[in-house]
Amino acid sequence: MSHEPSAFDFRQTMKRPDFELQYKRDAYLKKVKLHHHDFYEIYFLISGDVTYTIESKLYKVSPGDILLISPRELHQLHIKTEREVYERYVLWVNARAIERLSTKYTNLMSCLDPRSPGYHNQLHMSPEDQRRIFELIDRLYGELSEGGFGRELMPECLLTQLLVEINRIAEREGPQEDSARANDVVSSVVDYISDHYGEELTLESLADRFFVSKYHLSHEFSRLVGTSVHRYIMKKRLLMARSLMAQGVKPSHAWAECGFGDYTGFYRAFKSEYGVTPREYVRSTRAAG
Repeated sequence: MSHEPSAFDFRQTMKRPDFELQYKRDAYLKKVKLHHHDFYEIYFLISGDVTYTIESKLYKVSPGDILLISPRELHQLHIKTEREVYERYVLWVNARAIERLSTKYTNLMSCLDPRSPGYHNQLHMSPEDQRRIFELIDRLYGELSEGGFGRELMPECLLTQLLVEINRIAEREGPQEDSARANDVVSSVVDYISDHYGEELTLESLADRFFVSKYHLSHEFSRLVGTSVHRYIMKKRLLMARSLMAQGVKPSHAWAECGFGDYTGFYRAFKSEYGVTPREYVRSTRAAG
């Protein structure tokens, strides 16, 4: 691996319109907040003491593992850099690019779609898998950084090969018992919020529904998910509203569908979270399309 790594930054948007590959190495890293993307994230750990919260599940990630994170999955990194340097490749790719590279007989989205049978966020690579995957990643990174003759063709060719290999690894692993640590009550609450984010939700009403004390739920939720119940509900509503607006739904309709009490509250929360107003976000998605 001869590439020069970059350090972590808090940028959560792509510089390219279709996909982006980053190679990062950090000896120190501040806490990363719970967040989400408008694109798929495929994460390849090279070294580091890493756990990852994805929705309500906590994954212990080993070097050589792959994490698959969809746009609607809130996630958060937990890293202990004092034990080992944190090194990884991170591939960001939007749904349009994956669909364009897929064919009638080969759906490259299969391993990335949480609705697919047997879907799981974590894949374990054999030594042979690791050799093939990291060879492709190294080549793709080099093409994106330097290029040469056919530079407009090779990145997509290599990305296609990489996605085929990841799907084959997922297919070989097949349905399996999830190795992530999860709390049954917290998982149930997260699932309920995902299905009912457009309704009135409070810590008290959720505690009553799942027959636990609000103090116990608050503590366990924060410990496992990495944020409070209230903050998680807000993030999920904002995520869904942003998704609706990206699909063409007007901001004046999106806020009501996603459980906000009024447009003013939605406007302030959206701008605080994303740094732009709802209408500015809609204009940016139209320009990108």
